[in-house]
Amino acid sequence: MSAAHKKDVNGLGARMRRQRQRRSMTLQQLGAASGVSVGYLSQVERDRATPTLGTLSQIAQALGQSVDYFIRTPEVAESFTRDGTRPRFSVAGSSVEYEQIGVNLPGHEMTSFVLNVPPGYESELIQHVGEEIIYILDGEIVQRVGGREYTMTRGDSLHYLGEKPHGWANTSEHPARILWVGRMQYQKSGELSQGDTEHGAQVAELVPMRP
Repeated sequence: MSAAHKKDVNGLGARMRRQRQRRSMTLQQLGAASGVSVGYLSQVERDRATPTLGTLSQIAQALGQSVDYFIRTPEVAESFTRDGTRPRFSVAGSSVEYEQIGVNLPGHEMTSFVLNVPPGYESELIQHVGEEIIYILDGEIVQRVGGREYTMTRGDSLHYLGEKPHGWANTSEHPARILWVGRMQYQKSGELSQGDTEHGAQVAELVPMRP
C-alpha cells in the first residue's frame, strides 16, 4: 500500500466518513445534528477543507465521539506550563500550530490555547453557542465578528459571543501568536437554525483554523 493511500485511508475525512456510515447517518442528518452545513461536511470528508477544533468538536459530538477520536492531542499532567516546552499539536491539513495551556479539569468550562499562525492564513466563518476571548501576543490579525472587522496588533484583545458569525485572517507577511480562551457548548450548537450555521461563505482558500 502506498504512503499516499495510507494517508487517504487514515485521514481525517476518511475517518469521519467511516464513523458517519457506521451510524447510518446521511450528510444531511449529520449537518442537522452538528449545526454544520452539508456542503462544508462534504468538503471535509473529501479532504478539501480542514475543520477547526471548534467545528471538529461539533462534528464529533454529533457522531457520538470525542474530538480525540479524530486527532490526538498531547496529555498535560499538570496545569502549569513553561514557555518553550508546552505540548504542541495541529489539526491534520492545517499549518497552524497550537500550544496547549489548559487542562481538562473536572467540571471545567474554559478551554485555552496559544495559536501560532503563519502569514496568509485565513479561517472559515463559524457560529456556535458560547463565547471567546482573543489576545494578540505578537503580530497582526484581522478579526471579523458579526459583519464588523477589527485589525488587531500586539496587546489588543476582543471578547465576543460565538453566536455571531466570526472568522479571522493573518494578512500580514509575518507570523502571529494569539492567546485564545473560549467557553463552548457544542452539544447546543444544533439548536441554531440552518441559516445561522451555514458555512457556505468561503474566505480565501478556505483553510480554516478556529478552536
